[in-house]
Amino acid sequence: MRSIAVGRLLRANTTGCTVGCRVDQQDSPAFGDMLRIPQADGTTLYGLVYEIAIEDDGLVRQLISVPQVSPEIIEDNRLNRNVPIEMSVTFIGWERGGILSQTRVPHPPLTLDEIFACEAEELLRFTSSGRFSYLRSLLRNEDLPAADLVTAHLRQVLGAARPGDAAQLMQGTLNEVVALLKDDYPQLMDVLTAVSEIL
Repeated sequence: MRSIAVGRLLRANTTGCTVGCRVDQQDSPAFGDMLRIPQADGTTLYGLVYEIAIEDDGLVRQLISVPQVSPEIIEDNRLNRNVPIEMSVTFIGWERGGILSQTRVPHPPLTLDEIFACEAEELLRFTSSGRFSYLRSLLRNEDLPAADLVTAHLRQVLGAARPGDAAQLMQGTLNEVVALLKDDYPQLMDVLTAVSEIL
């Protein structure tokens, strides 16, 4: 499956990467969206967007102090300047030879690799391939906004699921969350409260 790339890789390790895409891209991924990075050896890496940043530059710093900035200057700055959106992605699994693994990726991708948004079928195939074991890495990583990330990801998964499958997906996810956080009541309640927004 090959669609239009949403960006290119800036830097990476085996836990995650940073992706750059143009500011004017209308279909740039949102917080919690699942992405894929195809590799030359046939491996595909999967990850979730957990941070999105728009970097400033010298011109933007000057423009913010101007009392009135014309719409033309704003449009020119957004379309013609080379200021990328940077997205931080945490890896949640990989696939090789048709076999999916919801564990740490075997090797990081290379700079300038193309990044693609996952289609609904890919998203559902990945989430249904295991016991939601990829949630372990999300919930145990203190550098991630775990409750919000799991909620945003589940919103995407439920949006892709057929109505009859949504309840089963939600139940499986919540069972895994409870099992993983049974000894951490404050974080468990934080995640369950956040997830309740989409129930």
